Amino acid sequence: MKKNSLFPILFLLVFQFFNAQSITFISENNNKPLPKVSVLGNDGNILAYSDIDGKIDKKSLDPSKEKFQIVYNNFTVASLKYSDFDNEMIRINDKVNAIETIVIKNNKPAKYIIIKGNFNSYLTVNNKLNSYTDGIVTYIFDNETKKLKSKNVEQYRMFKLENVQPEKKRTITLDFTNSLEIPDIKDVGNISDYKKKNSVIKELKGEQKDQIEITGEALQKKEFSFLGYRFFDLKSILNISYEKETKKILQDFLEFNEIHFLKVKHKSEPDYNQLILYTNFYPTEFSFSNEKDVEKVKFNKDKSNYKTPYWQNPSFPNMQTIFSNFFKGDLKEQPNKN
Repeated sequence: MKKNSLFPILFLLVFQFFNAQSITFISENNNKPLPKVSVLGNDGNILAYSDIDGKIDKKSLDPSKEKFQIVYNNFTVASLKYSDFDNEMIRINDKVNAIETIVIKNNKPAKYIIIKGNFNSYLTVNNKLNSYTDGIVTYIFDNETKKLKSKNVEQYRMFKLENVQPEKKRTITLDFTNSLEIPDIKDVGNISDYKKKNSVIKELKGEQKDQIEITGEALQKKEFSFLGYRFFDLKSILNISYEKETKKILQDFLEFNEIHFLKVKHKSEPDYNQLILYTNFYPTEFSFSNEKDVEKVKFNKDKSNYKTPYWQNPSFPNMQTIFSNFFKGDLKEQPNKN
């Protein structure tokens, strides 16, 4: 009898212990969960990123980092001490800037749907920034099928973290600039396609927009080997935002964010290194057209290519400003060759 009564107590204690490891970011303005909140240590490392429920794992935070910067919507919104994370919920002011209104042009239906906007993409190795890019990109969709026809980079900047001597057999010293990607928004007009894949889907209904989170994973039980390297534990988290209470088609699309996780090591290394790739897209123009020729440049990852200082627009998602606060001149822009 004592044994039977002890079990529920132990279960409750274990449940409370694990539950206490979770921290939830919520909006100061409407008390709803805040997805896509980044927690940076005092060395600039990205230690955590909240899911669609606004949650992060407290175990991902290193007490030795002392102070933590909280980044939301590409802006620093708070500076916290480790003791601040003793609270299960942390309120964040999420009205940090005015969301750029999407301009509707040529709204008469035609053969193609053209979506233009701002993007950024950055990669970390063991949480430390490795490379960064941002710019302006235009996507062209077939209006009938809603399938992506092309993606066209108009301008971009490329940054690399320098003063690192690369060693072929040490993953942490390698330059992963070639792994930076333009956001892949090809399925945002056919969101139901994700339901046919091996993925988990959650939805968060907000006051201004609805967000859908899609997660998937691979290489969970067996590693993949290639050219002396081992790859393991591939995961992805996709977050797409649409106008509130809509059919969630291309015309309702508001924002795209994706994170890819992959563990990598050279066969001579004892431990895996965690690679995380972040890609984000924010639409600014939506139009219909019978023409699909738009301005574009080659996305060469060894240089920048721009004609105007587009990043100076107050609504531009300029994460480079945040990273440069930590890495100063080591985060070097590649030569502009337009």
